Amino acid sequence: MAKLVVVQHHQHHKNPCPSRLPSSLYDFNGAGFHTQVKLQCKKKVWIKPKGGLSITSSSAKRTFMMDAIQVNEKQCPESHAKEKCQTKAFAIPRRNAMALILSGYLFSEVVSVDTAFAQKSVAFREYIDTFDGYSLKYPQNWIPVRGAGADIFFRDPYVLDENVSVELSSPSSSKYKSVEDLGPPEEAAKKVLKQYLTEFMSTRLGVRRESNILTTSSRVAEDGRLYYQVEVNIKSYASSNELAVMPQDRVPRLEWNRRYLSVLGVENNRLYELRLQTPENVFEEEENDLRQVMDSFRVNKVTV
Repeated sequence: MAKLVVVQHHQHHKNPCPSRLPSSLYDFNGAGFHTQVKLQCKKKVWIKPKGGLSITSSSAKRTFMMDAIQVNEKQCPESHAKEKCQTKAFAIPRRNAMALILSGYLFSEVVSVDTAFAQKSVAFREYIDTFDGYSLKYPQNWIPVRGAGADIFFRDPYVLDENVSVELSSPSSSKYKSVEDLGPPEEAAKKVLKQYLTEFMSTRLGVRRESNILTTSSRVAEDGRLYYQVEVNIKSYASSNELAVMPQDRVPRLEWNRRYLSVLGVENNRLYELRLQTPENVFEEEENDLRQVMDSFRVNKVTV
């Protein structure tokens, strides 16, 4: 009849019995704790804690084929101080031990997956256009799209409504000296929103757009240039039955809800606009990464 004796010791030993299910978790208060469940150890291991006690562990089969578990206690000698009593032996009923092992394994798996998802970081690639004079960083898994009408266009291959592009003004049609030629950031935001709504005009019946300017700001980057930043939200509603005669049969429904982020800069007598488009629910999850793309946008002097 096999026995299981669990040993808890405050001193770390060299070459411990390997654990197949290690996990390092953190509670909600930030205090760390470590759990280890020892399942198999075919090699005999002799552990000699302080005080001369020797414990032998062999045969991995005893972990799952035990029939009874005895409780042993090692009492601290009265002649020693409490802090010097470092070894305690105790045992758990087999059914409880197995439940503890399985629940600990499942809990550690769930927490590790959630932690990995929460700490997932996005790697970026840098795109530099020396001919037109600008640069930016974008998520490395985004792919270029040709024929999109912009100077450059990258799109998320999984979230098709998420993309980044750069628009340039023609140097022959206008001469910009500074981004302040657009007026203050609030005036620039109105022009940006008007341009978006013009592009999204539709000939379909029952289509309605709702728009709102969320934030406007200006900043001077480390290159000494002034940039405007504009954020707008646009919602599109469409009728579920465009050809219905009665108004009650033309029920509007939300088609899409998107966040548009623009960065405006001026160089080479041209207006440069970085455009980021993303669904609102995606923006909530990826705001950090998208703002890094915005902050990376730079306009550069073109040398002929």
